[in-house]
Amino acid sequence: MSMSGSHSNSDSRQRAGTLRDDRMLALAGMVQALAQVRRIADTGQAETAVLATAVDSVFRIDAASPAAVYGDTFALRPGLLLLRDYFRNDGHDPLLPRLALALLQLERRFQRDPMAQTVRDGIVALAPTAARDGSTHPDVLAALGRLYAETVSHLRPRVLVQGNPHYLGQAAVVAEIRAVLLAALRSAVLWRQLGGSLWDFLLRRRAMLATLEAALD
Repeated sequence: MSMSGSHSNSDSRQRAGTLRDDRMLALAGMVQALAQVRRIADTGQAETAVLATAVDSVFRIDAASPAAVYGDTFALRPGLLLLRDYFRNDGHDPLLPRLALALLQLERRFQRDPMAQTVRDGIVALAPTAARDGSTHPDVLAALGRLYAETVSHLRPRVLVQGNPHYLGQAAVVAEIRAVLLAALRSAVLWRQLGGSLWDFLLRRRAMLATLEAALD
């Protein structure tokens, strides 16, 4: 599942406004997707536009730039706001940072495992159906969910999602959660390709917050 779109061009820089670090786009994409995972697990429903941004990114394997992975940078505003709140120690969901850390740890295992190619092949095979029916069609979400269950879910550490047992007992909801987790993993892969590291959260926290505040003001 090695992805392209790891180098930005001048057009994407312009569209990103004052967002000077493309790594923040990838990180926002991951956090935004994980917030939807939490929402789906709690309520059984996703936000339509945010869900589309997440799942569309899975199929943009050969995007020309990081911004193009998500369609445009405005689509990532919810994720950028979530990141800003986190760096300000003002996050409202204590489970979200734990979920993000687990996913970033999983990404390292995923990239070293041969199944990454299996996941990429599965996405490529599903892409024509997604293009025809839409990436958020129930059949597409179900297929992505199966792909995640058959591959990524076997890696450790497992990403454990907490939520309402009523919804977590429904196959369609579980498939949607897994599909969005795959989108979050796609963003984590991109973040790493752009030079992201867990050390950033210790050594670059202030700079990352300044970048986010400049972009959102």
